[in-house]
Amino acid sequence: MNLLFAIDNHVVDQLLTTLYSITINTPNQTFDVYVIQKNELKKTPKILNFCERLGLNYHPIILGETFLENAPVTNRYPETIYYRLLAQEYLPADLDRVLYLDVDILAINDLSALYQLDLDESLYAAASHSALSNNVTEPLNKLRLGNYEAESYFNSGIMMLNLKAIRDQVKSDDIFKYIYDNKMALFLPDQDVLNGLYGHQIKKIPDELYNFDARRSPMYYALSNGRWTLDWVIENTVFLHFCGRDKPWKKDYHNRYGGLYKHYAYRAQKILQ
Repeated sequence: MNLLFAIDNHVVDQLLTTLYSITINTPNQTFDVYVIQKNELKKTPKILNFCERLGLNYHPIILGETFLENAPVTNRYPETIYYRLLAQEYLPADLDRVLYLDVDILAINDLSALYQLDLDESLYAAASHSALSNNVTEPLNKLRLGNYEAESYFNSGIMMLNLKAIRDQVKSDDIFKYIYDNKMALFLPDQDVLNGLYGHQIKKIPDELYNFDARRSPMYYALSNGRWTLDWVIENTVFLHFCGRDKPWKKDYHNRYGGLYKHYAYRAQKILQ
């Protein structure tokens, strides 16, 4: 299985927590871990040590200082927004699929079914949190981004990438032009670009399984008429996503799943001792 991350020096420990949770809950698999980074991460020895102990194959993708010479880059649109959008240009050419993950994610069940999902002709597979917003923002997003064929507005924190199809259809010039033409309408630049340009080519996966918004347990409970309880989540959900500004590695985090995250974070650090 190929895993993809894009990080800087501030979230290395969070990367290790996510990797540990994946390894523990998807056993008997070989993982190749690709990490996009502008310059070599300062904690590279720590990552290498961790991956060696867990049997993970670590592949740093170091972009350097000049990898985006022609891209529109401003304070509002930093170069980091292109890491996910152009990942196919930096990954090995022989990879046909990869699972991209943010590092504010915890795996609590086996991810094999998601990884083996039939992507058909879709470029990506991702989940939408639109039901949690009662679909109020769906028409606005379609109008704002100019993609009326998209099934929904998708969260880009967890995505299966169909690399062969993406290499054929996703072009950097199209992305640069879209950002230039719509620069005043983009609130979450890379996620907005994915939805605006390719939202109609994204296969929808259930967020209660593969992108559970940890902030919104009561809303999931209500949407399911009381079926998606805490016990149900523990037994069925694959990825908990700690969306938003409050993060479970902070001392003042008190969300329902905070203790679970801290347990995995503690166990991940124990691997290095």
